Amino acid sequence: MAEFKIKVTAYKCDRCSHKWLPRNSEKPIICPKCKSPYWNKPRKNHKDKKK
Repeated sequence: MAEFKIKVTAYKCDRCSHKWLPRNSEKPIICPKCKSPYWNKPRKNHKDKKK
């Protein structure tokens, strides 16, 4: 039996921290768990904003 290594790209949602392996080679549009289209953009903190 031959032995070999496989390299796979995985993704992680910056909103809900869900990790998944894609079914195809295209970049995902939404997170499969929270359905956020902003899965690869971190949230902005608006608590520091003064009025």
